[in-house]
Amino acid sequence: MLEHLTDRASRDAIPIEPIAEGGLEGWLKAQPAVTRNWVAANRFLAKPGQHLLIPDGEGRIGAVALGVSAEKDIWSYGGLPMALPEGSYRLPDGMPEGAATAACLGWALGGYGFIRYKKRERDPARLALPRSADKATVRREAEAVFLVRDLVNTPAEDMGPAELAAAARAVAKAGKARFSVIVGDELLKRNYPSIHAVGRASSRAPRLIDLRWGARGPKVTLVGKGVCFDSGGLDLKSSANMLLMKKDMGGAAHVLGLAQMIMAAGLALRLRVLIPAVENSVSANAYRPRDIIRSRKGLSVEIGNTDAEGRVILSDALAEADSEKPDLLIDMATLTGAARVALGPDLPALFANDDGLAEQALKHGKAADDPLWRMPLYKPYRRMIDSPVADINNSGDSPFAGSITAALFLADFVDPATRWIHLDIMAWNGRARPGRPEGGEAVAIRGLYGMIAEMAGKSGKRGKR
Repeated sequence: MLEHLTDRASRDAIPIEPIAEGGLEGWLKAQPAVTRNWVAANRFLAKPGQHLLIPDGEGRIGAVALGVSAEKDIWSYGGLPMALPEGSYRLPDGMPEGAATAACLGWALGGYGFIRYKKRERDPARLALPRSADKATVRREAEAVFLVRDLVNTPAEDMGPAELAAAARAVAKAGKARFSVIVGDELLKRNYPSIHAVGRASSRAPRLIDLRWGARGPKVTLVGKGVCFDSGGLDLKSSANMLLMKKDMGGAAHVLGLAQMIMAAGLALRLRVLIPAVENSVSANAYRPRDIIRSRKGLSVEIGNTDAEGRVILSDALAEADSEKPDLLIDMATLTGAARVALGPDLPALFANDDGLAEQALKHGKAADDPLWRMPLYKPYRRMIDSPVADINNSGDSPFAGSITAALFLADFVDPATRWIHLDIMAWNGRARPGRPEGGEAVAIRGLYGMIAEMAGKSGKRGKR
């Protein structure tokens, strides 16, 4: 999938000339009159992401002028692979490492295509990676994003609980990690009743996927919601709301992408990944509204709505994750529409029980141009998910604060002393933008990787497993 990145520039590689905001006039002064006239005739203003093909004296493409927004601009380069004519291109010699790495990552992401079922009409243009770029970072981050996109884009027929487990097994094998999975009624025997309750109605057995890697350093556990299709259960979704529910395993895809990055870099930490994988279906044995189910932690959960199933399966996974007292616990889930109403599709909602941890996540997200926005774990709203007959209700008694009450539900299954982050994500681009095609999308994992790498230290040496 990264064939559009090459290690060496060919002789006929066309140069790309980045022009920073406000720098067009200075750039033009160094150009011949014919180029200045061409730029004026085409009304090229060097706005970020705007590009212009500049002909040479024989009518061929002599260069590409590109408007960029900042020193480390990813997305201005993201539109070029499919917008430029097929061929080879190169960046300026001596480009600073940060800018070169960002440019190459943008180019890599812009060349993505989901081609499992349909071939593309053309190949992306190729870019020669400059010496100054951190090639390992570019490939590691791009491959993780591609993994997430591919998993989310795959329809539920080909991405059920078993197929998601197979994808996780492949990630584990590539990283030389230990892998196990608990399937079907074995979940009840091993005390994962909430996962079983949600997934039992499907002909595709529910399961808990478990990946372990590393033997020294801080203990980091990632939990991802793996609802491979969400019909809503007996509280059935409308057809319009069901249309994108193949992406409801987006949290699982994200933690696999993040785990792949961690293992590829050989960070000095102990990693665990837990994914409850189910299909929320309708059948005679589907769990019902007002059922009361037990959880691994021992808390009883009243089912106020069968379409609030993600938090139910996460409760068992979080209880298991927390039992090992990790130094950092992160869960990622396509959990609520309320988070999208509050923050839109592109900005993940961050909940954390530790202010310093939240600030670290926000800082690294900003540095990676992979932003997050903190939302409050406002404890007075816990009353909205009280139940008169159980310890907690999976659905609030009010239409307000839906993403907050979902996060508060999860918080009941995590020890307050555990440093915990919950991310409520969209995992989907509703429209195409440079470097971000319509369809499945990876968010937050590049920033989270930076935070975890800092936590693990900079040795980059992996311990024996």
